[in-house]
Amino acid sequence: MNTGGNTFRNMDKPLVLIYLLLVIAGWFNIYSVVYDPENTGFSFATRYGKQLMFIGFAFLLGAAVLIADIRIFMQFAYLYYGMAIVLLLAVLVLGSEISGARSWIKIGSLSIQPSEFAKVATCLAFSRYVSQPAMNMKRAKNQIVASLWFLFPMVLILLQPDAGSALVFVSFVLVLYREGMSGKVLLAGLVAIVLFVAALLVNRYILIGIIFVAVAALLFRNKRTFKNVSLAILLFGICSCYTLGVEYAFNKLSPHQQTRINVLLGKEMDVKGAGYNVNQSKIAIGSGGLTGRGYLQGTQTKFNFVPEQSTDFIFCTLGEEWGWLGCTVFLVLYMALLLRLLKIAERQRNVYARVYGYGVACIFFVHLFVNVGMTIGLLPVIGIPLPFFSYGGSSLWAFTLLLFIFIKMDTRRYS
Repeated sequence: MNTGGNTFRNMDKPLVLIYLLLVIAGWFNIYSVVYDPENTGFSFATRYGKQLMFIGFAFLLGAAVLIADIRIFMQFAYLYYGMAIVLLLAVLVLGSEISGARSWIKIGSLSIQPSEFAKVATCLAFSRYVSQPAMNMKRAKNQIVASLWFLFPMVLILLQPDAGSALVFVSFVLVLYREGMSGKVLLAGLVAIVLFVAALLVNRYILIGIIFVAVAALLFRNKRTFKNVSLAILLFGICSCYTLGVEYAFNKLSPHQQTRINVLLGKEMDVKGAGYNVNQSKIAIGSGGLTGRGYLQGTQTKFNFVPEQSTDFIFCTLGEEWGWLGCTVFLVLYMALLLRLLKIAERQRNVYARVYGYGVACIFFVHLFVNVGMTIGLLPVIGIPLPFFSYGGSSLWAFTLLLFIFIKMDTRRYS
């Protein structure tokens, strides 16, 4: 077992440095969002003041994880998962509603979002299950059972409803792929996404015709045996029913939800309604040009043209004030974080640590991809924070726990 001194000596310092750079840069951007030239005094009542306190506690949390015995995270993983499930159930009954979702539990003046910490608990429990000796992830039964570990909290979060946080749990599918799940499952998921979008853009009869031609082409490329013909008919039936089901489900959505999807797909223009946030965000990013307007000089930021600038849309503040170069530096830094996580995960001797490391990397990747994607108008606005950058205590603390538990695991590679 590592002592405290060995832990700090053996911890991956580049990973910690990237974490510190992202957290500090995030605070400066939050400060810029709420900066008021008429009131230059520092106040802990402001969002930048509160975020500074959240950061201080996050640093203490990270240090505590490094000092602690790693076994308290690994051996009690199922207990933490059970506690997370209880909190997710409790928030449905006792939670406070913010922005249309009952996702928060208030403790005095502090609001805690259990779904953020559920990601940590699920990653620990999921990793423990998948890393069991003789666990074969090529078997469909094991894949289904492993999926239940993240599907259950995902469903509870959808009931809040919080689609953004729920979507993050899909990232564990990528971990299953690393551990042996067939790539055909990922291909099937990609086909489902393409058909979903096509069902909303293309006439149903034309789309079914395209599906028929595609399936027929696949059949003629292979031996036209009775088995292959039967599979082709089954595939055609499933894809056709799926596309019709998407159209049916879309028509059951409320009008404002339909409008949001149509705006995203370019079927409607609604820059003052459902498309307002994204349109203003793109204006802010575009106005930054190559080098940006300069720190504290963003006009879209200062006049509150973009809602949720310090949380879900903080990337547009980065784009406006620091321009294309600033966004590129940020994305390169974040890619360095993800690549470092994958490299460290691959060098682990312990299967549990490797699976957990991939889980952390996939969670961060989905957060980055979805947040930036919705900010620039490529993905729907579903409300998801940018790790280490967005305002909020729950998200910062949960991301810090995810990262530093893995850093602690990595220090054991020397033992």
